[in-house]
Amino acid sequence: MIHSQRNAGNQRRYRRDVLRAVAIIKIAQRIGIPLATIGDAFGRAAGRAHLSAKEWKMLSSQWREELDRRIHTLTALRDQLDGCIGCGCLSRRDCPLRNPGDKLGEEGTGARLLEDE
Repeated sequence: MIHSQRNAGNQRRYRRDVLRAVAIIKIAQRIGIPLATIGDAFGRAAGRAHLSAKEWKMLSSQWREELDRRIHTLTALRDQLDGCIGCGCLSRRDCPLRNPGDKLGEEGTGARLLEDE
């Protein structure tokens, strides 16, 4: 994603736009965007570390949608945890966290989440 040049003392030197790209990469990582997705975004910038304002707007919009989706999912999970206080084992037939919609009930009775040995 980024490239450097080495000086006579073999130290890496980065252009300003590369340092900006590093800042964008770190921000994206902090919000949970995978490096592969970040790399794809910079790949669409035709090998440039510099993103135009239009490219940044499109990219940040996509990341915002992903972040909003994650926030929604985590908020729903957090709110459902309150119902687990009475159970504690997450194995109830109707547990929305462990068995949403009782999908495991369609497979019959007994332990369904144990791995085959």
